[in-house]
Amino acid sequence: MANTKSAIKAARKSLRNAARNQATKTRLKSLAKSVQKAAAGTDAEATRAAAIAYSSALDKAVKSQVIHRNAASHHKSQYAKYIFAAKK
Repeated sequence: MANTKSAIKAARKSLRNAARNQATKTRLKSLAKSVQKAAAGTDAEATRAAAIAYSSALDKAVKSQVIHRNAASHHKSQYAKYIFAAKK
């Protein structure tokens, strides 16, 4: 257990950040699944909208340092095929 006042505060902060990070990662996984599900369907516009929402969520996760920017870039490039395929 933390002994100093600053260590106690850091422990509290760590718990808050871990909860926030877990919520963000769960949301990212859910959005990724929604893109996959939309891509399996026939509605191209829904697929494009889901992929754009996922891309936006990745950018926000990077901004709050939940995931690394290169990881987000990798995922965005993988899901970009759904955005551009929906345009055709």
